[in-house]
Amino acid sequence: MLRIDQYTDVFIDYLNTKIKTREPKNLYDPILYILQLGGKRLRPLLTLMAADIFESDYKKALDAALAIEVFHNFSLVHDDIMDDAPLRRGKETVHEKWDINTGILSGDAMLINAYQLFENYDGETFRNLAKLFSKTAIEVCEGQQYDVDFETRDDVTLPEYLKMIEYKTAVLVGAALKMGAVVANASESNCNKIYDFGRDLGIAFQLQDDYLDAFGDPKTFGKQVGGDIIENKKTFLYLTALEKLDPAHSIQLSHLYSINPQDPSGKIETVKQLFIESGAAEAIQNEIELYTNKALSTLEELEVKGEKKQILREFAQALMRRKV
Repeated sequence: MLRIDQYTDVFIDYLNTKIKTREPKNLYDPILYILQLGGKRLRPLLTLMAADIFESDYKKALDAALAIEVFHNFSLVHDDIMDDAPLRRGKETVHEKWDINTGILSGDAMLINAYQLFENYDGETFRNLAKLFSKTAIEVCEGQQYDVDFETRDDVTLPEYLKMIEYKTAVLVGAALKMGAVVANASESNCNKIYDFGRDLGIAFQLQDDYLDAFGDPKTFGKQVGGDIIENKKTFLYLTALEKLDPAHSIQLSHLYSINPQDPSGKIETVKQLFIESGAAEAIQNEIELYTNKALSTLEELEVKGEKKQILREFAQALMRRKV
């Protein structure tokens, strides 16, 4: 197997050969732009790794990996429009650089391009990939709708929040791994187990993101620390704190999530203190550990060589120790 950075390099080289500017430029240039903005490339990396783990040539999984990355970026283009976000990875979002109509249409084309990539696989492999992709794509849409709904609801529960991040984020991580397994013709049992491993790891990953958003180091996190607090997002930290605080402090937290001060620094610090005092900051770390251990427990059931399990184990543990 390759090192993680080697899989990433191979994938980026492949992406650059496949995604080129075409006519009409106002449709394809935004696609080229968003795909070249960078990011962790986590999902395509997992697709290539999974194919390798199940004793296949990882290069056979490049089209599936690219489909996952194109779909992920399509969802970001449309999410940014819905959120009216000015920046993505420190650069102008597609709808800001061009316009909303271009963002919608280029995003639509990306979704179609993702499906087209599966046409490079034959018969049963094509059918299984397309079926998994369709299921995952609609779940991501459902997760996004839950997220939108939560903005105007005051009765969101922790189980609802966990379901939202499972659909919006985690299922795509599970699908990325399962696609690599499908390309490698792994057994149905192994395909399902590596999906479960990825889904639980994806939930832990998103919870870690929530934690870092509030308590990460601004120098390494890569985004504005406290962004979720500024946007009044009902995250695991907020919902847990609301539940655990005494009535007076719970009302204070609710009030802070109903205002948008010009200078949010005071609000951020007060909310973070409430997260700590309520035990929410500790609770989310316990939840991250719970889902990571759940993923690692499923990993042990995979019917693959021990050294290949160890590679996934180390990858999962490194992901949970990240600061960015």
